[in-house]
Amino acid sequence: MAHMSRSDDVEPDAPRRDVDAPNPVWFLPVMVGFMLLGLAWVLFFYLSNGTLPIPGVGAWNLAIGFGIALIGFLMTTRWR
Repeated sequence: MAHMSRSDDVEPDAPRRDVDAPNPVWFLPVMVGFMLLGLAWVLFFYLSNGTLPIPGVGAWNLAIGFGIALIGFLMTTRWR
C-alpha cells in the first residue's frame, strides 16, 4: 500500500478552513481603534503634564497607553 500524504487527503473543492478565512468586518476598525486609543492615551498623558487620564496611577498611564496600542499591533499579526 502506498503512503499517502496529507495533501492527498484534501479534496480540491473542499471548503476553506477557518485559519484561511478572511477577517470579520469588525476586525479592522477594532485593530485601528486600539492603536489610536493607545496613542491618544499617551498623548493625553504628556499634554496634561502627567496628571491625566487616570490621576492616581501617575507614570503607569504610559504603560496603560502602550499596552492598549500593543493590543492593536498584536492584532495586525492576524490580519488577512
